[in-house]
Amino acid sequence: MADAPRSHDPKEPVVIKKYANRRLYNTETSSYITLEHLATMTREGRDFQVFDARSGDDITRSVLTQIVMEEESTGQTMLPVPFLRQIIAMYGDSMQSMVPHYLEASMAAFAENQNKFRDAALKPFEQLAKQNLALFHAATEMLTGGRGAPGKGKPMAGSMPATATSSAAGGDDEMTALKAQLAALQARLDGIAKD
Repeated sequence: MADAPRSHDPKEPVVIKKYANRRLYNTETSSYITLEHLATMTREGRDFQVFDARSGDDITRSVLTQIVMEEESTGQTMLPVPFLRQIIAMYGDSMQSMVPHYLEASMAAFAENQNKFRDAALKPFEQLAKQNLALFHAATEMLTGGRGAPGKGKPMAGSMPATATSSAAGGDDEMTALKAQLAALQARLDGIAKD
């Protein structure tokens, strides 16, 4: 009797059946899938269990290992050779039973801190954006002589402040300083783009 399509419950693992011809059958979608589909499900956080269709044995671990090996063979390696050697050496060792718990805890801690790592990586860009905004405001103020949009509490165009003559002399110095800041900012942006 064919499996009826099941309602999507993200907490319940999807049941995958592996047949003798090595084909994988997703009982939730009633369709044949590939290891790539399972890799995508894993990245999306969707849990699944793989069972041998003939014996009913849970073969999830060997299928997940197969996915890792497929990923490693694409050239985007994540498992260093010394690490793999250490794993192999631990088989049959008295500490073997502790290794899975250690690795699981380590990966859980890494996943928990992953967002913190990303935030830390983005902090310089946030700071750079704030500096760009401050420079833009400074340039706007200097180019408009401190006049903003009407109704903002600043003088309208055509009404020259009393200090305009005295500030005009300092305007060249401010313009030179602003140009220097913009050049420095451009150099930083170029350096980031090269990294």
